[in-house]
Amino acid sequence: MRDERFLVSGRCPGDDETTALTRALGDSFAMSRLSDAIQWARKYSFFSYPFVTACCGMEFMAVSGARFDLDRFGLSLPRFTPRQADLLMVVGTITHRQAPILLRVYEQMAEPKWVMSFGACTSSGGPYNNYAVVQGIDTIIPVDIYVPGCPPHPQAVIDGLLKLQERVQRERPGVAYSGRHGSGRPLET
Repeated sequence: MRDERFLVSGRCPGDDETTALTRALGDSFAMSRLSDAIQWARKYSFFSYPFVTACCGMEFMAVSGARFDLDRFGLSLPRFTPRQADLLMVVGTITHRQAPILLRVYEQMAEPKWVMSFGACTSSGGPYNNYAVVQGIDTIIPVDIYVPGCPPHPQAVIDGLLKLQERVQRERPGVAYSGRHGSGRPLET
C-alpha cells in the first residue's frame, strides 16, 4: 500500500495532513468511509412490505398517518411487492395456513432484508394458544426487531424502528450482528 499525501495550500511546517485539511476546509467538508456512507443511506431508506393480517393493522395505519409520520424515518411509501422491499413488517396474527405465504414473501425479498414483528400475536401467538395460530413468527423466518403490545402503541413501533436503524448503521457485510434483538440463527428446514 503506498503512502498517500494531500497537498493543501497554506500548510504550516510540522502540520500533518488532517490538521492542514481541517484548517483549509473548516466545517464545510466532511470525510467518511464509503461503507459508512452506504450504511447511513440504508438507515434512512427502508422500503417496507406490510404483511398485515389482523387488528394490529389499525395501529399500523395510525403509525403511517400524519400524527406519527414515518416519513421522517425514510419509511414513507410501502412497497406491495416483496422484490422491491427490504423491510418486512409482519403485523397481526399469523395462522399455520398463512405461514407458507409469509415464508415465500420473505424468500422473494432481496438482500439485505430485515423483519419487524409487530404485536404480541406475531411475536408469541398472543392470547391464541391453539392449533391454528403460529406461536411466534421466528419459528418461520428470522426476526430482527420485536415490537411488544396488544396492540402496540405507535411510540413502541417508532422505538422499534429507531432500534432497527441503529442496527442497520452498525451492521457490516459478512459479519453476524451481535445486538440485542434477533438471533441471526440459520433456519432449520
